[in-house]
Amino acid sequence: MNGTDMLTIGAFARACRLSPKALRLYDELELLRPARVDPDTGYRYYAVAQLERARLVAWLRRLGMPLARIREVCALEPAGAAREISAYWAEAEAQTAVRRDLAAFLVHHLSEQSAKDVTMKDTTMLELRYSAHSDRGLVRPSNQDTAYAGTRLLAVADGFGPAGAPASGAAVEALRFLDTEEVPAGNVLNLLEEAVRGATEAVRDVADPDENGTTLTALLWTGSKLALVHIGDSRAYLLRDGGLFRITHDHSVVQSLIDEGRLTPEEAGAHPQRSLLLKALTTAAPDLKLHDAHRGDRYLLCSDGLTAVVPEHRIRELLTARPDPEEAVRALVDAANEAGGPDNVSCVVADVV
Repeated sequence: MNGTDMLTIGAFARACRLSPKALRLYDELELLRPARVDPDTGYRYYAVAQLERARLVAWLRRLGMPLARIREVCALEPAGAAREISAYWAEAEAQTAVRRDLAAFLVHHLSEQSAKDVTMKDTTMLELRYSAHSDRGLVRPSNQDTAYAGTRLLAVADGFGPAGAPASGAAVEALRFLDTEEVPAGNVLNLLEEAVRGATEAVRDVADPDENGTTLTALLWTGSKLALVHIGDSRAYLLRDGGLFRITHDHSVVQSLIDEGRLTPEEAGAHPQRSLLLKALTTAAPDLKLHDAHRGDRYLLCSDGLTAVVPEHRIRELLTARPDPEEAVRALVDAANEAGGPDNVSCVVADVV
């Protein structure tokens, strides 16, 4: 064999895409012996003709075949080697299928366990920390709002008409039994809907529905979710991760004009019919929704005595800056009165902790 047929270990490694370290290992295992070893330096030289075997070894290693089995394959004729590789791959696929099934089982098992852990945390660790306050304001002669906060029930009602105060009080009072009963999450909307029907009848009992009525915005806590009932132009907001989101839709003339694109939110504040309602508790069915509660959420329920004079960006600032619910409620009511206090103002703030 002349010198032109020989490659250094470095050149041979590059040609067959095996590292010099791997070639030295294969030499020790007698899987791929060099054609010549320099007796003085111990440097390995490989014949060009060995490239085909070296590449086969490299391919089989990429296939994941153990070295002992590669030695057996390399000792066979091409047809026998092909059969052996086919048999090896069938075994590998069968083992992969078993591992795939095991992996799927483990993923399913651990996901179920995680869901149970989350459920346990939601139902046993989360609760509400809350405060409520209602104020006459600086202009109105009496307060027709009612605000309530308890361990399960949060509510704001804004009465109108000569008997507006009894109307709002009767609506909230009719819901207060929910604050003392365990509420199953699956039935909560049905339970709330039934309670609202009772509240509607209670309002009709104390006030002539042709002249009087009330808005109603309430949240019922189940331990992991909040059920919302809403009718009128009182509002509910969610403060989450620094963002303030309104989760109710006003049932008012100006809101319908905004929805139709005939009025901007900025123009609505000065509209002469801004206090005219399209729906109230005794005249239409309320909106009912279910909300997932997250630890750290803050909810605000308020009458339009706040939102008519305090812009939402200022409401967000006050809710963010006051970590205690009572301090937040007082700050919001003070802000409404500092803006002129033209209406009764009621606020409920509740934190999920």
